Amino acid sequence: MGAPFGATILDAEGLRLSAQEKAFFAQANPFGFILFARNIDSPEQLRALCDDMRQAVGRDAPITIDQEGGRVQRLRAPLWREWLPPLDHVARAGPDAAEAMYLRYRIIAHELRDLGIDSNCAPMVDVATPQTHPFLLNRCYGSTPETVAQMGRAVADGLLDGGVLPVLKHIPGHGRAQVDSHFALPVVDASHEALMQTDFAPFKALNDLPMGMTAHLVYAQIHDQPATLSAPMMQVIRQDIGFDGLIMTDDIAMKALSGSLADLAQRARQAGCDIVLHCNGTLDERRAVADAAGLMDAPGQARAERALAQRKTPTEVDICALEAKLGALLNGRLHV
Repeated sequence: MGAPFGATILDAEGLRLSAQEKAFFAQANPFGFILFARNIDSPEQLRALCDDMRQAVGRDAPITIDQEGGRVQRLRAPLWREWLPPLDHVARAGPDAAEAMYLRYRIIAHELRDLGIDSNCAPMVDVATPQTHPFLLNRCYGSTPETVAQMGRAVADGLLDGGVLPVLKHIPGHGRAQVDSHFALPVVDASHEALMQTDFAPFKALNDLPMGMTAHLVYAQIHDQPATLSAPMMQVIRQDIGFDGLIMTDDIAMKALSGSLADLAQRARQAGCDIVLHCNGTLDERRAVADAAGLMDAPGQARAERALAQRKTPTEVDICALEAKLGALLNGRLHV
């Protein structure tokens, strides 16, 4: 096992790293990085930024992005493909949905790898309900645990076959949330038993995936704190769901969580999260989070190295042929 990584995934302010960012990343040694729309201008620029990030930490650090498709995709037209919302994609493909989801994310993986990006914050296996908040609803894959798990497996396989690490989210399930956790803290009052049968079930079915992202939700019948900050919920994730991959928080700057960034980073680590994800902050805020998160412990480092070992060089594929096949499955409609 190598020297421990910093227990963070961090972002950059612009299209290239500043000298101050390079020095900070070299010192903090974050496990990896995440990209947003403000970091994206052209393929050449994006490859150069990814190179900047990896050179700053002196290793092949993972770089992730939110490229679900639909409303949540950082790479957009005209330079990159536009995708239907996942729920619409599944509905349009009908009985071929699993194959269509595999092809979709195998193509997405090809786009990402071409830019130097080797992780994607997907699959999102939150189970849709009639009450699911609109910010999440059409990002879901279905309304039954079985369908969602099947689609999630297809997404993960497509990414992995394309050399991109999937990030399973939002553990242990965000579908019952009736408010947007970017702005408020959702509270779910279902029993542990009911959650295991529905919301938690797709995560258990995919508990072998290398990385996962927490949900900023309170599961009131299990614990009174958001899952990201809750040791009892982390025990549910590790033991009941059986997920032993690397666990990163959702962005700790989201309004669902209250407290200073440093306090939230410490609480997330104490609860059992391996890595703290912090986005959209100043350099001073990133420094505070990195200091508070500290270095990975030995179990976290082992999970991190297991995850990185699942990155592979993809076999060559004919992307045009995959697009044609996917278009046929979607009745000729690939793009929005």
